[in-house]
Amino acid sequence: MDFKSAIRTIPDYPKPGIMFRDITTLLGHPRAFRAAVDALVQPWCGQKIDKVAGLEARGFILGGAVAHQLGVGFVPIRKKGKLPHTVIGEDYQLEYGTDRVEIHADALQKGERVLLVDDLIATGGTAFAGITLLERAGATVIGCSFVIDLPELGGADKLRALGKPVSALVAFEGH
Repeated sequence: MDFKSAIRTIPDYPKPGIMFRDITTLLGHPRAFRAAVDALVQPWCGQKIDKVAGLEARGFILGGAVAHQLGVGFVPIRKKGKLPHTVIGEDYQLEYGTDRVEIHADALQKGERVLLVDDLIATGGTAFAGITLLERAGATVIGCSFVIDLPELGGADKLRALGKPVSALVAFEGH
C-alpha cells in the first residue's frame, strides 16, 4: 500500500509555509485504513503489550484500532480538562507557551507495557510528554508508532534518544 498517496497535503494550513498532512483521506479509504492499522501493529508483533495509548485526537482513532487488533485495552491521552475523573498530567512546551496532557489516574497498573500511537511525529513535544506521563503512572512504554514522520523536525530522534523504538509508515520532508 502506498500510504503517501492516501494522505492529502494541504499547503499553507494552519498558517503560511506549513504543509499540513491530512490523514482523514487515509481514514476514509477502507483498504488504506486497514493496511495502516496492520502496518502500525506489525513492528510490535510478538512483544507483550498490555495497553495502547493514543494522543488526542487522531491518535484515538488509530490507537483504538491498534488496540482492537492487538486485543488489549486503550488509554486516551487527553488535553487538559477533558477527562471526567481524577487525572495525572504532564506539562510540555509549545512554540509560544505551554500545554498539558492528562490520563485518568487509574488508567494503568504499575508495570503495564504500553505502545504509544499517533498520526504524526513532528517536534516530538506531545509524544515526549505522553511518554513521561505514562511512565510516571507506572507503565513501561515499549515503543511508538506513527503514520507520518517529519524527520527534519527531529521528533522521532528525540524519542529514540529516550531509548524508545519509533516506527512510522511514511516520512515527508519539510514542515
